[in-house]
Amino acid sequence: MTETKAALDGYRILDMTTVVLGPYATQILGDLGAEVIKIESPDGDVVRRTGFGPEAQFGTIYMALNRNKRSISLDLKQEDAATVMEALLGWADVFVHNVRPKAMSRLGYTYDFARKINPQIIYANAVGFGSDGPYSGVPAYDDTVQSVSGAASLMTYSDGDPQPRNIPTLIADKATGLHLTYSILAALLYRERTGEGQQIEVPMFESTVSFLLPEHIAGAIWNPPRGPMAYPRTSHPYNRPLKTRDGYLAFMPYIDQHWKDMLRIGERLDMLEDPRMESIATRRMNMTELGAILEEITQKFTTSEWCELLIKHDIPFMHVHDLDSLLTDEHLQEVGFFEDYEHPPTGATYRAVQHPVHFSGTPATIRSHPPALGQDGREILADVGMAAPEVERLIEKGVLLGV
Repeated sequence: MTETKAALDGYRILDMTTVVLGPYATQILGDLGAEVIKIESPDGDVVRRTGFGPEAQFGTIYMALNRNKRSISLDLKQEDAATVMEALLGWADVFVHNVRPKAMSRLGYTYDFARKINPQIIYANAVGFGSDGPYSGVPAYDDTVQSVSGAASLMTYSDGDPQPRNIPTLIADKATGLHLTYSILAALLYRERTGEGQQIEVPMFESTVSFLLPEHIAGAIWNPPRGPMAYPRTSHPYNRPLKTRDGYLAFMPYIDQHWKDMLRIGERLDMLEDPRMESIATRRMNMTELGAILEEITQKFTTSEWCELLIKHDIPFMHVHDLDSLLTDEHLQEVGFFEDYEHPPTGATYRAVQHPVHFSGTPATIRSHPPALGQDGREILADVGMAAPEVERLIEKGVLLGV
C-alpha cells in the first residue's frame, strides 16, 4: 500500500453505518487519509452477505465500500459496551451513524452522551427524513426514497410507460452519501477555526430531492409557475443513445452549427431553414419531431463511420458501454482506474475502483483492504488506551467479538 501525505491524515472517524449510504461516505473519508473505525454488530454489516464472495462475510457491496477501514465488533446491548464506546468517543473526531434516532436513544449513544465525553466531537446522523417533518422516524431505503423523491416518476418520461420505476442504481443512497461527506468536512473545517463541535443531520429524502431539482424544478422555480416541471432535454424519450447502422452512439448535437452539420451529413438539407431549427429554444419546443429526424439520420452510417464524421465536424458524441465492456475501456485502463489487489483475509484477488479525484499534493490512496468482522478489535482498544486485561475481560463477556 502507498505511503504518502493525505488531506485528512490524523482525523479519526467512528463509523457505525451500514449498507451503502454511510459506508460510501466513510470510504471517501478513508481514501483521503482519515482513520476510519467501522463499529459492527455481532452479525456485522448486512451487505457482508450480499453478492458473491470467496467467504460469506465478504459480499461484493461490502468489498466495494469498506477499504481503508478497521473493524471492531461490539454487542452494544450489553452494559459493559458503554465503557468501550466512551473510550472510542473520547478518542474520535467524528462519530457517524445511520441508526434511527429512537433506536440510538435506546442504546444511549446520543449527541448529548457523546459531547459530554468529547465536547469537540462532530456527531453526524444519516436519517431517512428530517426530524422536523411528519415523516420523521419512518424507515427509509433507496427504493422507497426514489419513489417519494420523484426519481421513480422521472423514468415515465423516457418511453411514455405510466408506471413509475426506479432508476437502476442506488441514487438516493449515494447522493445522500455525498451530502454526508461534505457535511462532515465542513464541520471539521469549522471546528478547526472555532474549536466547536456540532451535530449534523443528513436526511435521505431532502438530500435526494435537492439532488434532482436543479434542472427538474424547471418552470416551478417561479411562483406562480411559468411552465411545467421536468427539464425537457433530459426527460425526453430521445434523451438516449441512438441507433447507427450497426450499433448505438450517444449523439450530442447542441449548438446551431452541430445541428446544421448533422443535417448536411444526413442529406436533410430541406431542414436547414426550418423554423424549428432556428435556436436551442425552438429545438427544445419540437424535440419529438426533431428527435425522430435525428434518429433517421443516425441510421445511415455505421458506428465507425459516424465516429470519423463526428470528429471531423467537432460534434460531441461518445460510444456506449455495457457494464462488462466498461472494465476494458481504454481511458479507464490508461488512468489506472481499476487495480487488482490480493485480499489478505481471503487470499483472493479483488478489483478495486480507484478514487476518482486527483490531488496534486495529497493524493487519495488505498492503504488497507476491507477487513474481516471484528479483526482489529484488540488493536483498536489498545490504541484508545484500554488495558489488555480489560480487553480480555470484554472478550470473555462477549462484548468484544471477532478477535
